[in-house]
Amino acid sequence: MSTSYGVHHMSSALGDTKARQLAKMKRLAAALLVAVTALFVVARLQQGAGIWAWVAAFAEAAMIGALADWFAVVALFRHPLGLPIPHTAIIPANKERLGENLAAFVRDKFLATDTLVHKLRAFGPAERLAGWLRQRDNTEIVAGKLAGVLAGWLDFIDDERVRSLLAARIGERLRAIDVSEVAGQILDTLTVDARHQELLDATLKRLARWLDDPQVQIAFAAMIIEIAGKEYPKALKTVGLVTNTEEFSRRIAAGIVRGINGWLHDIGDDPQHPRRQAFDETVAEFITRMKNDADFKARVNAAKLEVLTHPVLARYLDGLWDELKAWLREDLHEPDSRLRQRISAAASAFGTTLAENRALRDSLDGHLESAVVALADDLRDALSRHIASTIRSWKDEDLVRELELSVGRDLQFIRLNGTIVGGGIGLLLHGLTLFVSTGW
Repeated sequence: MSTSYGVHHMSSALGDTKARQLAKMKRLAAALLVAVTALFVVARLQQGAGIWAWVAAFAEAAMIGALADWFAVVALFRHPLGLPIPHTAIIPANKERLGENLAAFVRDKFLATDTLVHKLRAFGPAERLAGWLRQRDNTEIVAGKLAGVLAGWLDFIDDERVRSLLAARIGERLRAIDVSEVAGQILDTLTVDARHQELLDATLKRLARWLDDPQVQIAFAAMIIEIAGKEYPKALKTVGLVTNTEEFSRRIAAGIVRGINGWLHDIGDDPQHPRRQAFDETVAEFITRMKNDADFKARVNAAKLEVLTHPVLARYLDGLWDELKAWLREDLHEPDSRLRQRISAAASAFGTTLAENRALRDSLDGHLESAVVALADDLRDALSRHIASTIRSWKDEDLVRELELSVGRDLQFIRLNGTIVGGGIGLLLHGLTLFVSTGW
């Protein structure tokens, strides 16, 4: 509100200044008219003899010139003396045509696509942006502005009505998503060109390297012994009648680990391994079910709805959101806000990268140029329509007042010049008259 008030106050002060300047020039032009009129009267009273004849000629022509130019200037804005003289009040009478002509002039001369593209290329936006972002003060400005926008959005979203609306809309969107179909399409994409086999290779190699570690093998064997001891204690005791139970268990477990490790290496080294083919078949069957099996899709979507409507999830998300907002608010109000620092650092890094990478600058400039070409016609037409409709909507008196305040002071010089030039022409004509009458 303070910014709006400041702009309005500045605009009002500027208008008052223009009004005072216009009034001053009007008084000066009127005073000059009064002066030459008085001079004409005095000259006539002197019977127009000698020098007074020259004065009378000057004053008479100056008076005519002043009155003619006064009429011309006034006729632009209103009817002189309120009389409906034809072809006066030119601006109000032709307001719509003037608005359309001005809009077309701006559109064709300032906003033509070729002109905008030429100006954009000459400006070099990417290079200028890079230089601007490499200055710390500017990145701080960017960080401060973005942080301010984020803080404003937090306040906006925190409104209970907005939160309820967002929650309802997000819930509708999530409920409308066919999870099974989407997941099937994603998996279908992931399996193109046997990409899933590459993922399987990476997983197998990692597991194999993990099991190659002797310490891991010992730990894994111990886990097998522990599980077997709990699940099959009688079997282990029966084996223990023949040999030492603990030693035998360790050997069995170690053998199992080595067997699993060897099996993983075999699958990883053999592209035609049966387990790979089985993996392919399983993945293909799963994708088919997700995309085409109505019963399976119904179960998946039912599970999705159950999760979405579960009160625990709602409470969890609300709590998580509240904690995130609280952290963001607290951080944004800190003088050394970590978020602002990260934004500033990211902006600076982008500026450095942009400055050092010619290809990136060319790409950014190219995309901006393409955007200008794509949007220029629509924007220029919209702007020209806006100019024309705005001028059309103005009241005649408002339009006259604004134009007169803007150019009226300069137009008063026409009256001053008309008075002086008219007087000069009067002297010239008087001299020519004397020359013709006496010496021709």
